Amino acid sequence: MKIVLIGPVYPYKGGIAHYTSLLYRALSKENEVTLISYKMQYPKLLFKKEQKDYSSDTFKVDEAKFLINTANPFNIISVAKQINNMNPDAVLIQWWHPYFAPCYKILTSHLKRRIKVFYTCHNVFPHERFPMDRFLTKLVLKKGDGFIVHSKEEFNEIHLIKSGANCIFNPHPTYNAFKIRNISRNEAVREIREKDGLQIDIDSQLLLFFGFVREYKGLKYLLKALSAVATNLPKSKLMVIGSFGKDKDDYLKLIDDLHINHNVFIKDTYTPDDEVEKYFAAADIVVAPYIDATQSGIVQIAYGFEKPCLVTDVGGLPDVVTDKRTGYVVSAGSSEEISEAIMDYFSHNRKNTMVEKVREEAYRFSWERMCEAVGLLARYEDS
Repeated sequence: MKIVLIGPVYPYKGGIAHYTSLLYRALSKENEVTLISYKMQYPKLLFKKEQKDYSSDTFKVDEAKFLINTANPFNIISVAKQINNMNPDAVLIQWWHPYFAPCYKILTSHLKRRIKVFYTCHNVFPHERFPMDRFLTKLVLKKGDGFIVHSKEEFNEIHLIKSGANCIFNPHPTYNAFKIRNISRNEAVREIREKDGLQIDIDSQLLLFFGFVREYKGLKYLLKALSAVATNLPKSKLMVIGSFGKDKDDYLKLIDDLHINHNVFIKDTYTPDDEVEKYFAAADIVVAPYIDATQSGIVQIAYGFEKPCLVTDVGGLPDVVTDKRTGYVVSAGSSEEISEAIMDYFSHNRKNTMVEKVREEAYRFSWERMCEAVGLLARYEDS
């Protein structure tokens, strides 16, 4: 199949850029794939933080074409004409935010009718809602020929937008490309101790919260849970690795109020790709205590390091974590259930058993299976 894949890619930051790179590599094994990315993703007026990271080229795709200026209609029409000249069977677009609606509406309306338009929906609707987001999302997605989603909740939302949609639910594939040096847990612990100054030992019980800190990710419930855990497990440590927003002081005050300063380590910065490994390699369990979610790439990074996960019962998280097999699924917003799960994990030495179950699930989260889903989408549309 001849495919044009559209989405962010190195040097752009973030999980979807990593995803697009890995999807390109997987699809290219048996398809003719052209990867088109952005020469301007977000205007600085809307996104003031640095959008690119050149520090590590682990996910670099040499063949990527940086063509799309998402805010320039004339550019977008020109890119559509270039795609028409490529004569692909399908265009596969990464969708995660309604900001891109005008861009993709213009782009797809200028493609030849025979070219199928498919979307991989990371979030059908954004986590942080705003006026017009539903209108903009429907404006674009209702015209799509097919969709791949990574949670059952997203599957249902697509069918609300487009009744009878050609939609496939396929679990989010594993991010295994972060395992660059293949370092052991002990090596990772020593490296974090020496380079980050975290006072941890080999026998510390290490929890990891990773990624941008946002209200919907429920970090405050994990901190409250840690207060109870630390009483029983004084060597427990929580690593919070990721950029905070303007509410960082609120979290610091909560940590002070709970008297868990010695049990929490915060690294408030974006983590370059080649720095990710040490934190996941060191962690005993990864925690995603979200109060709202569609799915989480963090779980799939964890699985790439064969780490069990503690998640909440929102969005697609229960679709990828099997309770008491590959981790724990607890009620969103329940610090008590989070603390009980953490205590159960360490008190009953569940780690080795759960790691084995994570290994057994590897194919379900493979990129090969993701490619099969793309093929099924195309065959269904042709039938």
